[in-house]
Amino acid sequence: MSTWPDSRTSTLRDDACTIWQAGVKAVDSAALVHRAVERRQEAVVIVGEPVPLDALDRILVLGGGKAGAGMAAGLEAALGDDLVDRLVAGWVNVPADCVRPLRAIHLHAGRPAGRNEPTEDGVAGAERILSLAETLGPRELAIVLLSGGGSALLPAPVPGISLADKQQVTRLLMHRGATIEELNAVRSCLSRIKAGGLLRAMPAGRCIALIISDVIGDPLEVIASGPTVPQAPQPHRAREILSRLARDDEVPRNVWAALESASTAQSPAPTIPVRNVVIGNNQTAVDAARAMALSLGYRIAEVATNQRGIARDAGVILAEQLLSLRGRPTPSRGWCVLSGGEPTVQLVATDQPRSGGRNQELALAALVRLWNEPLDDIALLSGGTDGEDGPTDAAGAVIDAEVRRRAMSSHLNPADFLAINNAYPFFAQTGGLLQTGPTHTNVMDLRVGLVAAR
Repeated sequence: MSTWPDSRTSTLRDDACTIWQAGVKAVDSAALVHRAVERRQEAVVIVGEPVPLDALDRILVLGGGKAGAGMAAGLEAALGDDLVDRLVAGWVNVPADCVRPLRAIHLHAGRPAGRNEPTEDGVAGAERILSLAETLGPRELAIVLLSGGGSALLPAPVPGISLADKQQVTRLLMHRGATIEELNAVRSCLSRIKAGGLLRAMPAGRCIALIISDVIGDPLEVIASGPTVPQAPQPHRAREILSRLARDDEVPRNVWAALESASTAQSPAPTIPVRNVVIGNNQTAVDAARAMALSLGYRIAEVATNQRGIARDAGVILAEQLLSLRGRPTPSRGWCVLSGGEPTVQLVATDQPRSGGRNQELALAALVRLWNEPLDDIALLSGGTDGEDGPTDAAGAVIDAEVRRRAMSSHLNPADFLAINNAYPFFAQTGGLLQTGPTHTNVMDLRVGLVAAR
């Protein structure tokens, strides 16, 4: 018989939140950069590589992403005020709710909060970043800070393509369930900064990119669409993706023309040395969550990272896992299932208003599966580590017995909301939203499932 309290619902939810927060804290962007950069008397050591200060005339900091503000702040702290004042200048595109004054690095609002799409403000910022990159001299170092969301925050359309064209294509692909790799493959062909474009803009000096990965497997060419990766766009692949996911008449004609033109053009090779280093990823967050779960007394039943799939399918699978653990003997506080990754939402056709994100959809699908099961000993939380889940003000959602009780008392059927991808209103009315505000990091999603010992 368990020695833990019988009144478990609130405890389970609190524990799930504590475990999730431990994962997010482990990938705090300022802390990750501060650990990667060390100031010594005669040099700056960047991920183990000493860079002598007497060989530098300037450190130029460029970049973009949801974690950009924290990364920039962490870099300034690691370098120290005197060095920042003497050598550092920079520009980083971030979401509007992440803008704050820093000592030398300008944080530019590249898009509104909660809207992960390119904007004219983002274009203006990307143009400024490219123009600064073009000034890099032989005794100068570019430190590029990249993180998830960088693709949308660094729009620099190729000639003949408008921002509206890129937005139309991006929305179309997202609505058709395109993976982040597919999205970036197309966007990189329509951009002057992606697919190594930022690196090619630097005429001299050298470049070190510090990267927080929000992509399964950490492929450098995909994270923020690889602006510092020595690569060339792949227009043939972009055309194949568009042809598979959209009709010809749904894609602007000048986009097809730009891809056709890119197929016969050759991108110039970069001329300066570059080092791209991933300093944090989904595994980092999941490992920290696992450590916290163990410290709280839970036994780990399963740990998985870098998971793909369809959000509602993943929710059902996770619910089944939790049910299979019910009643399984354990001397611990209970069982914990951890997973990370980034599933996609398949939108259904509807003329009704709807709102939500992949984490909310996953949690709602799990609740539909658990609707007729006892829930006093189960809690499930799914949240985006960036604090954003779709175009909403929530990071994700949590389900437990209290969420179901409120739904039943309000005569809300979760299946009705799931049927049209409308998870946000359901959780807003039942107290299940996970709302954190911007976390200044982004390593995809983290899910925590708990089953209390009986």
